[in-house]
Amino acid sequence: MSGAAEDLVKVPGPVNAHSHAFHRILRGRTHEGATGGAGDFWTWRERMYAAADQLDPAGYEQLATAVFAEMVVSGFTAVGEFHYLHHGPDGTPYPDHDMERALARAARAAGIRLVLLDTCYLSGGLDAEGAPVELNATQRRFSDGDAAGWVGRHAALRAALASEEPATGADGAGLVTLGAALHSVRAVPLQALPVIAAALEPGEPLHVHLSEQPAENQGCLAAHGVSPTALLAGQGLLGPRLSAVHATHLTEADIAALGAAGCSIVMCPTTEADLADGIGPARALVDAGANLALGTDQHAVIDPYLEMRALEYGERLRSGIRGRFAPAELSAASRAGGLRSLSLPGNDDHLLVDAGSLRTAGSRVAQLPLTATAADVHAVVINGVEVAREGIHTRLGDPAALLRTFIYEHREFA
Repeated sequence: MSGAAEDLVKVPGPVNAHSHAFHRILRGRTHEGATGGAGDFWTWRERMYAAADQLDPAGYEQLATAVFAEMVVSGFTAVGEFHYLHHGPDGTPYPDHDMERALARAARAAGIRLVLLDTCYLSGGLDAEGAPVELNATQRRFSDGDAAGWVGRHAALRAALASEEPATGADGAGLVTLGAALHSVRAVPLQALPVIAAALEPGEPLHVHLSEQPAENQGCLAAHGVSPTALLAGQGLLGPRLSAVHATHLTEADIAALGAAGCSIVMCPTTEADLADGIGPARALVDAGANLALGTDQHAVIDPYLEMRALEYGERLRSGIRGRFAPAELSAASRAGGLRSLSLPGNDDHLLVDAGSLRTAGSRVAQLPLTATAADVHAVVINGVEVAREGIHTRLGDPAALLRTFIYEHREFA
């Protein structure tokens, strides 16, 4: 792609508000079952846990650098990394926040803004009767034992990240900030919720997977007698700092509560389609007062334009009505909504997009969210630095080569 100068349009840089970098390993590897046939959700889950079980800090930094570089050349200028691979495979803590520091180095190398959403994960879920499930062998590396353990590690992590922040004006300065996350109401017991909330810094974003699948709602109802949204509301957690990720299976009361509280909703349409999670009530949530943002989650696709398109197309399929979101609303979800979700200030991060390509020629500029793809991103500028041009990272080169190198050097993922 090499756009003529007169066709290049400056576009504010999209924000990826929900990412699991290590899930990129799974792309194109979960669609067939072990004995043939189509791969189902359990195929995906088994391979996700296998990947989570094998990453060490060096490998994680190498993989995350490639994934963040892929995001940059595709047009994302910031990312919220929902991170829970805290400890070693047997649950033993690393000496000095090694996995978190690996992600911070990867973001600085790629030149992307990173909000590291340090995730609390304490139990293995809820069974059909609402009883807590023990952590499985892989989940041990996600857990800090209890809420106090997470609080202590989170505070120490804040200090550790601050200690390695480059000096003002140096390359990578100001790119990495810390946020918090609850994995889900099935993975964080009720009594831990107020402990986590009390430990947050003023203005620190708090994210949570919410009502992604019906089974989560059923388990919460069995355990607590209310929906996950109502459970969070009862602990005073609904509000502008909270981002509910997915929010696919909500009641009308849930929608009203999330909207009235001014929560952010981070939808990940291509992942929700890939995992057959369903189509969330995006239009109803926005109409109720919620802020809408977008993420790539498991990176079945990394393309801000395809996420915008999938959001609108999902609404059309859900409602049978065309034009559920105006193009300007899709652009706002991809940019302003993501900034708010991650508590990031405004900036001049931007893209140059080719409005004269095979896909976009003839499109009105405002309607590029419905015609462009990442292939039309000509250049990316973050923090005043051009970090990508024509699909190639200006410092790291071709992200595909980085990914191939990772897979070649880590044959267990091949």
